Amino acid sequence: MNFDYSPKVKALQERLLAFMDEHIYPNEARFNEEVAANRAKGNAWIPTTVIEELKPKARAAGLWNLFLPHSKRAPEGLSNLEYAPMCEIMGRVPWAPEVFNCSAPDTGNMETFERYASEALKDRWLEPLLRGEIRSAFLMTEPEVASSDATNIQCRIERDGDEYVINGRKWWSSGAGDPRCAVYIVMGKTDPEAPRHSQQSMIVVPANTPGITVLRPLTVFGYDDAPHGHMEVLLENVRVPADHILLGEGRGFEIAQGRLGPGRIHHCMRSIGAAERALELMCARLNSRVAFGKPIASQSVWHERIAEARCMIEQARLLTLKAAYMMDTVGNKVAKAEIAMIKVVAPNMACQVIDWAIQAHGGGGISQDFPLASAWAHQRTLRFADGPDEVHRAALAKLELAKHSLAAKEIDMPVTRGC
Repeated sequence: MNFDYSPKVKALQERLLAFMDEHIYPNEARFNEEVAANRAKGNAWIPTTVIEELKPKARAAGLWNLFLPHSKRAPEGLSNLEYAPMCEIMGRVPWAPEVFNCSAPDTGNMETFERYASEALKDRWLEPLLRGEIRSAFLMTEPEVASSDATNIQCRIERDGDEYVINGRKWWSSGAGDPRCAVYIVMGKTDPEAPRHSQQSMIVVPANTPGITVLRPLTVFGYDDAPHGHMEVLLENVRVPADHILLGEGRGFEIAQGRLGPGRIHHCMRSIGAAERALELMCARLNSRVAFGKPIASQSVWHERIAEARCMIEQARLLTLKAAYMMDTVGNKVAKAEIAMIKVVAPNMACQVIDWAIQAHGGGGISQDFPLASAWAHQRTLRFADGPDEVHRAALAKLELAKHSLAAKEIDMPVTRGC
């Protein structure tokens, strides 16, 4: 495996780093001030002016839709291995990916449209998403069941003539409160009597369809994540044309695996960027502060933590690159173990590094004066998003046990001899 970045990727890295230095970091305070001002006026979900101003600059710099490989509609798309270092850089600031039209859940939804939707649905929804004109949401998780097991999903999608009728309640529907959110991809149950993994389907639902109610925003450790947010959504007798079903009834799990593989690794790439930024902030803080008569940076406990943080980040990055390489070369299904491993490793690593950075900042680390508390809350949330740690660990354990079970069957029992 060769993880060396190509000249093309190195050039894009330099361009992206320069864009971050010129446009993203200097506008962090402005972004927060805009959101706070909108919240004070009673509507935190208004899109920020700063992001809308930066999007044309990102397009002009050739830093747009970098996430989508093998698409004639997005020829600028990179392979997973090429995109990894770019996504890591974007992950250093939570709102930065949207500037480059590379933010979740739009990226996963665009991949879903590209892979599984009809040309008519692509024309209607994928094209404006790729242009950054609209946003989208993915409605899968439900409040009334343990959604770590997606076969529990109760939302019903029932055929009625030339339409499907949808009834259910979803939550953690990220982006559904954004006024630009024009389309949902909904996972629900079409046939409760079918085999366990053939009961579910996915369907495209225009956000303005009658019967949809965005009930409330959910907070994450007290953060509302405005203007993006995470919503609880009620669907009552929502009718959409039958041709809005993706691939056909019973294909929901197949689509979910295709959608969530890239989504999971994108989260991990951004986690590495968040950890790198936290380590950078930690070192700067330690170098600038004196406690008990000497610089904090001279205290050995921080040497241990800095060294351990660097080791953990590098290990996670290499595992992410390996998973990306395998996704590109042998496909998501063969790379499922590597995807599961990095989905466990990266958020846990980032939580630990950010926690140390918070500790280094003292009281400031848990305040709004630094991005660390918010970053920790986001990374802790990723231990649930796209499947909790326990599910990924269980899948890994099954794969490992199966390997050794097969090996045991293939090994002949040795012939014993007496003395």
